[in-house]
Amino acid sequence: MPVVGEKAPDFALKNQDGQIVRLSDFRGKKVVLFAFPKANTPGCTTQACGFRDAFPRIEIANAVVLGISPDTPADLRAWKDQERLPYDLLSDPDHAVLEAWGAWGEKSMYGKTYMGVLRSHWIIDEDGTVVDAQIKVSPTDSVERAVKFLGG
Repeated sequence: MPVVGEKAPDFALKNQDGQIVRLSDFRGKKVVLFAFPKANTPGCTTQACGFRDAFPRIEIANAVVLGISPDTPADLRAWKDQERLPYDLLSDPDHAVLEAWGAWGEKSMYGKTYMGVLRSHWIIDEDGTVVDAQIKVSPTDSVERAVKFLGG
């Protein structure tokens, strides 16, 4: 799991269009990378639409947004279109990247425990260094903290 001050490990995942996106494609810009459990669910929609609504302030900070979940590219495409999200959504079906970034772990609901995505976000600077990490963050706190960190 990358920690603040470390270089972010590069990855290559398919986006909602089935095209390969690498974290290193965004060197020279800040990246807000957020992990969400499932497209088109209430908390995830709150988080994704929060980043959509804050997108102009994020762009002013020379930053881009990337969302990552285990959803298929087709599911991500449908959700992106439905919510008019102006950024790429990345598919990590085997959750290898989510695990490497510390966003896959034990969760519980209604007394049952299971493994799943821990809602999180990271900010990576222009040189590829992790400058902020928020693991197990609420949907609204994720957006507010990321925008505030970026100076928005």
